[in-house]
Amino acid sequence: MSAATTTTTSTAGPAGAPGTPGATGTPGTTPEKSPRGRAPGARGATPPVVRLAGLTAGLGAILVALLALFILPSLASGAHDLPIGVVGDPAATAPVETALDAAAPGAFAVEAFGTADDLAQAVRERDVVGGLVVTADGLEAVVASAGSTAISGSLTAAATAVGQATGLPVTVSDVVPLPADDPTGIGVGGLAFPLVFGGIVPVVAFRKVFPRSDGWKLAGLVTFAAVGGTVVAAVLQLWFGSVEGVFWPVAGAMALGVAALAVPLAGLQQAFGAKGFTLGAMSMMFLGNPLAGIATTGAWLPPALGALGQALPPGAAGTLVRSAAYFDGAGGLRAALTLVAWVVVGAALHVVGTRRAAARVTAGV
Repeated sequence: MSAATTTTTSTAGPAGAPGTPGATGTPGTTPEKSPRGRAPGARGATPPVVRLAGLTAGLGAILVALLALFILPSLASGAHDLPIGVVGDPAATAPVETALDAAAPGAFAVEAFGTADDLAQAVRERDVVGGLVVTADGLEAVVASAGSTAISGSLTAAATAVGQATGLPVTVSDVVPLPADDPTGIGVGGLAFPLVFGGIVPVVAFRKVFPRSDGWKLAGLVTFAAVGGTVVAAVLQLWFGSVEGVFWPVAGAMALGVAALAVPLAGLQQAFGAKGFTLGAMSMMFLGNPLAGIATTGAWLPPALGALGQALPPGAAGTLVRSAAYFDGAGGLRAALTLVAWVVVGAALHVVGTRRAAARVTAGV
């Protein structure tokens, strides 16, 4: 009796053939993965406690950096070689200057003027922040509270100390006062955040509304800058009483400030994507904002930080608005040129980014 033979046909390919189930060690095979998507033998995920500690430490470092950026400039602020004028006979002014240096060491840099009128005009033109007039009747402190209440207060306090040291009676003349409805200058002094907000948020909003039209997006930003400047000037003059009779100069200065923030941010976004916009926005928020010195002017900050703040749009915009509001534009030329430069650079970045995008579309990328 012959043995029955059963033949079984296997559907699997040759052992070890590429692409066949169960093949290992050959090209084209797919190693079996663990439930978390890692190949056997791969290193495991970082333990949760390590991730928690690392994230906590990183956020703590960011908090320290923010505290330093927003608080240290204020702690180090004060009078540093502020230019002031002195009027009077050299024999009479010499002891006054000596007493001034003793009362406020390193606070003021003194320049001689021929007459009290010359000194007052220099204050109005923002060549000096104030000064002292020495006469036989006493000591007159010439200040401009509209320029900075911190500076005018510091000079007044120093003059009072000098008067006590020299035995001279002291009077104070405010040649550029603040409006009666805003005697502390809070209206203009509080423009830092509205400026930064007005520069950052519209970029996001108009890109969302016009995602495929760069022309309409830029038109929206420019239109908002003009409208925003007008609205701010209206609030300052008609509601807060912070400015008087200089509506359009203030509106124009504010509009230029908003444009100098918004156009560069839009350009960074167009040229470098979301990362470019984020970096630019963070720089304006965490550098431009605390270093703007709008409430006290950049001269009140430490020299290096004050110079950096005036080179950024918020600081330059604050200087231009104050010049337009209280000094008939005096002292605002450098700030205006700084803002125009930011707008030009932003527009150039936008053109570069647009051309890059067009080239990628043409190349089919």
